[in-house]
Amino acid sequence: MASTATCTVTSPDSEPTEFILPDFFSDCRYPMRLNPHCDQVSRASAQWLCSEGHLVEPDVTKYTTILRPGYFASSCYPDADAFHLKVCADFLGWSFKMDDWLEIERSPDVNDAWGVRDCCVSAYRDPVNFQTERYSGKMCKSYFGRFKETGGPGCTERFIHTMDLWFISAAKEVENRVKGHIDDVESYIELRRDLSGCKACFALIEFVCHIDLPDEVVSHPVIMALEEATNDFVSWSNDILSYNMEQSHHSTHNLVAVLMVKQGLDLQGAVDYCAQLCNISLQRFEENRAVLPSWGEEVDKDVAKYVEGLQNWIVGPLQWSFESARYFGKDAHIVKQNRIVKLVPKRPL
Repeated sequence: MASTATCTVTSPDSEPTEFILPDFFSDCRYPMRLNPHCDQVSRASAQWLCSEGHLVEPDVTKYTTILRPGYFASSCYPDADAFHLKVCADFLGWSFKMDDWLEIERSPDVNDAWGVRDCCVSAYRDPVNFQTERYSGKMCKSYFGRFKETGGPGCTERFIHTMDLWFISAAKEVENRVKGHIDDVESYIELRRDLSGCKACFALIEFVCHIDLPDEVVSHPVIMALEEATNDFVSWSNDILSYNMEQSHHSTHNLVAVLMVKQGLDLQGAVDYCAQLCNISLQRFEENRAVLPSWGEEVDKDVAKYVEGLQNWIVGPLQWSFESARYFGKDAHIVKQNRIVKLVPKRPL
């Protein structure tokens, strides 16, 4: 693993204008792959998102051309067939819209957040019969109705449960923002593990692989450690990659920002600290993969598919981050090469 710089303390006399990204592509050596159905599914998912989400410009361009949920799904689920990949792409497109609703577009109150949770979880429980006028709930009915066509009972329940955790954590984050509260580092880490959305995406690994892991596998400490290591790498790398965009919107829901406020680190020091956590997460993943137990030949085959799916989720978001314009706009390929991120001005409050 590549080493990172030593953390430093913030100087009150200077404001940073840029920071240097970790060398993610040297640290993370897993192969980057892209689903062969990417273009076809991306077009179909873009049409679905525009129609079901009632998008108008500039959101049509933003959510289909800039954010590229079809490419994101294709990076994370490279072996999925077209039907299953489309469900994943639709879910991720919906997730982008929900994420921006919570973080950027407006400041929902806590009741809004709980209302969306009740609506969407009800849609998951009964996508056929549940009725709602909320676009978010209608979109859940659409993609999850298709999920349930092939998703196993355990996998289905895991998706619903982990999405409920996401909604609960989202409501907590809204409450924190309303109160101007910034979590300490430990509290933020716990909240982020639910708010990353990774846990539901891991249930989608089972869905696309046509497997339904037994409870004794899902609850095993080694499997749970592999999932947590994957989640942590995705979360901390994303907090680094998204920091520039989020600081411009005055968001403090980011480990870089939390470290600066709570531990007095300067910007580069906080980024380097996050990079160290990313490398530790990769080490934890490999250490736990090396001690996977056996549950018998047939179950072990499914476990191998699932662990490979977790590996794809470590590298897939990295690939997407520099192929979309989500974080670095038209300069994404330049930033990938020189790793220099120039801070954009904060938007007026």
